Amino acid sequence: MRDVVYVVSGLSSAIRRHNATTHRRLTDIVATGLSYPTDTVACELTSQLYVSDNYQCVWRVSSDGVDIKCWLPKSPSDMIKPDTLSVTSSRLLVTSLEDRQLIQFDAAGSDELRRVGLPDYMYPRHAVESPTGTFIVGHKNTQLNQDQVSEVSTEGQVLRHFSGSSLDWPAYIAIDRQRNVFVADSVKRHILLLDVQLALRRVIIDARQLNYRRPGSLRYVEQRLRRLCYMEQSGQLLVGFSEGSVAVFDVLQR
Repeated sequence: MRDVVYVVSGLSSAIRRHNATTHRRLTDIVATGLSYPTDTVACELTSQLYVSDNYQCVWRVSSDGVDIKCWLPKSPSDMIKPDTLSVTSSRLLVTSLEDRQLIQFDAAGSDELRRVGLPDYMYPRHAVESPTGTFIVGHKNTQLNQDQVSEVSTEGQVLRHFSGSSLDWPAYIAIDRQRNVFVADSVKRHILLLDVQLALRRVIIDARQLNYRRPGSLRYVEQRLRRLCYMEQSGQLLVGFSEGSVAVFDVLQR
């Protein structure tokens, strides 16, 4: 939600809440039954959180923590492997590893809108819906044995892609209203900025800026990049790490 940042970390059923402006920690939400959260998104329209759990299910949690339920899969016969999530103002997107597909729902999560089958060579890591309704997917191309960021139509057709020496494990994607694409590279440890044609503009945040030092320690810790969230109004980019910490960067003028 606009004023609150939600953070999950592995092996914890607690969903941490922080004030988005002051970064002050608020009361945690304890989601009983949540075992190993891998990703979370918040839908401002419905005040609901969605949390993927150990590639087995997705929990839906009200922002006050009162209503918590296992939301996906809808039936035992649906053999999906929900991994990463993304959300727009009106739709929710689930990336499924089991059958390499994107599953799109309405914002309330009640109606499934479509399933987009990805090419067999595409091993998806994270996907977001663009303002024009296409999907930007960070993935491994198993045919070429290289990592790529591709734009995919609602029919699963690859429209364009980006790859190169600056890309190695595109773990998470974020996109703004002008269709600029932010890519968190987990191995290169930097954030790339791509234009609407998926051409590289520049490295917007480098490995040095992503170095993290624990309070009271002189040692820098290299953590895996785990989440990107671009806040359109403030121009801030939130970067989540595997340890559960979050860094905030002002990228509006970059």
